[in-house]
Amino acid sequence: MKCIPNITATIVAFLLCLVSDTQAAQQPSNGSKQTKSPSQQKMTAKQKAKKALLETPTWTEATTAAKESTAFAFLGEYLDGERAIQVVPAEGRFYLSIYQGGLPGAGWDGTKIEHEWIEANEIQSRLDGLNKVDRSSNLKFAQPPTDATVLFDGSDTKQWAHGKMKDGLLQAGAKTKKSDYQDFQLHFETLIPFKPELPLGHPARGNSGVFALGAYEVQVCDSFGVDFAPDRWKVDNVKKKPNTWCGSVYGIHPADVNMCLPPLVWQTFDIEFTAARFEGDKKVADARMTVHHNGVKIHDNVAVTSGTGGGPKGPRPEVPSGPIYFQNHNNPTQYRNIWVIER
Repeated sequence: MKCIPNITATIVAFLLCLVSDTQAAQQPSNGSKQTKSPSQQKMTAKQKAKKALLETPTWTEATTAAKESTAFAFLGEYLDGERAIQVVPAEGRFYLSIYQGGLPGAGWDGTKIEHEWIEANEIQSRLDGLNKVDRSSNLKFAQPPTDATVLFDGSDTKQWAHGKMKDGLLQAGAKTKKSDYQDFQLHFETLIPFKPELPLGHPARGNSGVFALGAYEVQVCDSFGVDFAPDRWKVDNVKKKPNTWCGSVYGIHPADVNMCLPPLVWQTFDIEFTAARFEGDKKVADARMTVHHNGVKIHDNVAVTSGTGGGPKGPRPEVPSGPIYFQNHNNPTQYRNIWVIER
């Protein structure tokens, strides 16, 4: 660019040159594509991983799963004399948990659980002669007492903000319109999706959760057949720890026993919740929970010493009151027969 003698023109020329240089610096040289920064590449990898999880084969209804998934026929619980076996499809194979005396909550003597990994072409012969059982068919799907408030009965979502209903079932991601619950007894039933190609115990296998007061979570996900013993979940490369599995007070208390039934059968939860007590801004008593999962007590009046949650934001702030929230975590987990009794 030619020089301009007066001062104003010189300033204009300088600014034009600066813009020109900036634009040139932003253009890739020699026609090559601009290289993404490491942070941009990392974000792309995260997006790809999330996309893969969302696209993994997923079933939300047993009849369809039986027609379309060869693995579904073997999923479940089996009796073998004095032993009981839980069979979990994972990544094209089958994981077996073998109990002495009976199934968890139904005769298991509490001794060390044995395990086997079985290839898909060998699972039929491994299970030949065993008796398959469906404990969900014997659960008590309790109807609301006269003093209960029915939150969902399959007819509408009037009690819910963001409530979505499909085929008479409440979809994960709903929050009660009432926002000042404190002490209560809550009953709900859940159907966890079937996602057999994910690793054993992967958090994306049906991840949801139910929050008391929006701050204290009881986890809902597919932890069927996973062993709480550290020497197993480390060996089997289970992604997270037992205090984040189904029935846990998330990140604080693992369930006393893993009562998770197979995905695509209805399961029951009953939660007795006592809110934390505050004097001004000071907490003077912890929140407490008793939880029954599929009719078995898995938490007995445990102290919940903080809000639950993880990640960069950490635990949720504790509160004296709040709504009841059924978490949407990118999984089609479904709910029915929800009622609450305030104390």
